Amino acid sequence: MAGTVIVGVDENGLGPRLGPLVVTAITVRASGEGARLAQRAPGRRFARVGDSKALVSYKDSTLGEAWARVLLARLGRAAGTPAEIVHGLSLDERPHLRALCPGPHEAQCWGDGGEGHGADPALVRRVEKDLARLEALGIVPVDVRSVILCTRRLNDATAAGTSRFDVDLHAMERLVLAARETAGEELCATCGKVGGYNRYAPAFGPLAGRLRVTLEEGRKRSEYRFPGLGNVAFLRDADASHLVVAMASLVGKWLRDVLMARVIRYHRAEDAALPEASGYHDPVTARFVDGSALNRKKRELPDACFERRATSRGAP
Repeated sequence: MAGTVIVGVDENGLGPRLGPLVVTAITVRASGEGARLAQRAPGRRFARVGDSKALVSYKDSTLGEAWARVLLARLGRAAGTPAEIVHGLSLDERPHLRALCPGPHEAQCWGDGGEGHGADPALVRRVEKDLARLEALGIVPVDVRSVILCTRRLNDATAAGTSRFDVDLHAMERLVLAARETAGEELCATCGKVGGYNRYAPAFGPLAGRLRVTLEEGRKRSEYRFPGLGNVAFLRDADASHLVVAMASLVGKWLRDVLMARVIRYHRAEDAALPEASGYHDPVTARFVDGSALNRKKRELPDACFERRATSRGAP
């Protein structure tokens, strides 16, 4: 098929105290004017695409939900319930996602009781029209995938000496490789900058050992050429300046919020006085952590499955 394969990758939840790190990639095939627009800031033409930090919040990520539902429907994947969307997005299968769960507490991350759609039909229709406009301009979705890294996996990585930044980077690499396999040809991938890194080669995981040429390394942008894979760039503030990265950021923000809400529901089922916390480093989350401590101890929930340990490694 004609056109350029363009991938946008972004993370959500790198710095919080609770909940998963989510890394999301959207792959499109772009031709004509679309090949240029897909790698530019959305602008006024697409007001419902942009930096997730500006368009959605912890209490309202329905725009990200609408994009997830519309993209999955366009790709022919199940999107009937939030749980179906979660697994429709996940790069990893259900057994892998649950492999480290302490049996009695699997529902902390995977209990989907009481979940429902937040995006109303009118918003979904508007996003459907946005996608149709993108396609008319030559930007056609090929895939959308996310890597979900639970608190336990982040803590295990920290214990093994791998920083959260490296875990984030390696998830991005996995998604780029998966996009290459799906597209069947070389691609042009743009990822949000990771941890202030300028030089990525020393920290590569899945891409380590592959033949590459360094095209650029700097504070704003670092880019590498991988024969057979394509170009992989890391761009500062990519979610505000690259349309496909912005879309990935919106979808990933909703996905993290859904998974974080499960953690909150699980513990509030035991103590309704616990606050509705975001999981970030804020006073409400601190009250949630302190207020749930006794019940967590009684229920023998491992700390490693609840709160992230500090990571100290800096950028290479």
